[in-house]
Amino acid sequence: MGKISGEQVRKPLTVGEVAARSGVAVSALHFYEARGLIAAERTAGNQRRYPRGVLRRVAVIKAAQRVGIPLAEIKAALAELPDDRTPTTEDWQLLSTRWRGDLDARIRGLTRLRDLLDLCIGCGCLSVGACPLRNPDDVLSEQGPGPRLLEAK
Repeated sequence: MGKISGEQVRKPLTVGEVAARSGVAVSALHFYEARGLIAAERTAGNQRRYPRGVLRRVAVIKAAQRVGIPLAEIKAALAELPDDRTPTTEDWQLLSTRWRGDLDARIRGLTRLRDLLDLCIGCGCLSVGACPLRNPDDVLSEQGPGPRLLEAK
């Protein structure tokens, strides 16, 4: 491979090039753009052209999604980064620190759920009154007899 010229480094990428280099489907890139997570400029022929920094933004989006960060939170975090440059290691550390507390809380919740599942398997879900997952501490009995909505939708 030869050396990349300065002109090539500054040349915007097509949606296909971004998809190929990021491993993300073109449809996902369109979705991210429609949701305001990434931005493209349009050519005279109305074709998308992305700055090269979009590759780092897509990597941040995918990493955050992989650990369960909702797109709305990802968008809010990316909105705090400058549009005129590629996100840096320091930018990523700020974002990851911001999300750490939420991830720790979810890990604790999932660990508790895993541990309670052992009790549930023994019960066979035959007793909603004693189920630590669906009716912890039998809180539904305080609402009186009869069926109750266990989870608000």
